[in-house]
Parts: sequence; C-alpha cells; structure tokens
Amino acid sequence: MKLVIVASQNPAKLDAAQRGFRRMFPGENFAFQTVEVPSGVRNQPFSNQETLQGALGRACNARQALSKADYWVGMEGGVEEMSGELAAFAWAVVLSNGQCGKGRSATFFLPLPVTEMMRQGMELGEADDHIFGRTNSNQSGGAIGLLSGEVITRADLIGEAVALALLPFKNPRLYRPGEDRPNP
Repeated sequence: MKLVIVASQNPAKLDAAQRGFRRMFPGENFAFQTVEVPSGVRNQPFSNQETLQGALGRACNARQALSKADYWVGMEGGVEEMSGELAAFAWAVVLSNGQCGKGRSATFFLPLPVTEMMRQGMELGEADDHIFGRTNSNQSGGAIGLLSGEVITRADLIGEAVALALLPFKNPRLYRPGEDRPNP
C-alpha cells in the first residue's frame, strides 16, 4: 500500500486527494495521512502564480515534515482578477521522489457581493460564510458547492486538479526526461 501525505487537515482537501488518486489509479491501494503545513503565500492567494506557489509550498513542506511516504500533495485555492471580476480556481501539486505533477481546476466566477468582500480583505471562505449564513463552508462544499447547490463541490473541483497533477505519474515514460520514450 502506498502512503499519500495530504498537506492539509481540511476534510474537503483530503476528500479531493482521495478522489484524484482513486480515479487515476483505481487498481491500487493508498493510505492517506494529513499534516498541517504552511503554504508560504498569503492566506488568500490573489493570482494564478501565487496560488500555484502555495500548492507547491504545501507539498514541499509536507515532504519535509513527513519524509517517509510515496507521495505528497499540496492544494491551494485562489482567485484572480479577470475583466473586472474575480475568477476562482485551485492548483494541486503532487510530489514523489524524483517526480512533480501539477494540475489546475476549472475556473468559475464569483458573485459581486463575495467579490466586494474579498477586495476589502476577506478570504473567500469567510465571505461565503457571511453571504450564505454558513460556518466553515470551505471545509465542505466550498464556494462552488454553495453556488451550485452542491451539484459541484470543492472536493469535486480540487479532485480534478489532483487527477491532472497525477498525469506524469500515470505516464512516467512521457514525462521523465532521459527515459526511453515511445516512437511517435
């Protein structure tokens, strides 16, 4: 059984990691362990690059904290200004000894009341809780769950990013430099 360290104790992120690994490797058995580590970026990343850096920072810090594992997964949700609106998305980074995979989730736009609160310094989860009258929504369905009526949840969205980050692990001959590659 392979051990996966998830760089968060947030239940939605643990669920996302489990979904991504199980989808990409349905015949394999994985054990998942969580560890709370810093991202190295602001609590609410405000750009694509900062969000990716946060996911990478979490994965690297998890590997440093718990070095005896097969994979380390960092996930980070962020927002970015696009045409006067805030777009929300997440990045996932998966590390193993000698390999790194990165994947980004789908993007969706936040409603104006949430956007205004975030521009005043509030994190997305806090703004969602205020607008929707919830508590800790970022640990369950998240913004996408609230907006979609749980048709799409935070674990669904981030789970896709984890699956995309696992592409190099599913196709190692195509992603690892110096190894034999198939002829086209």
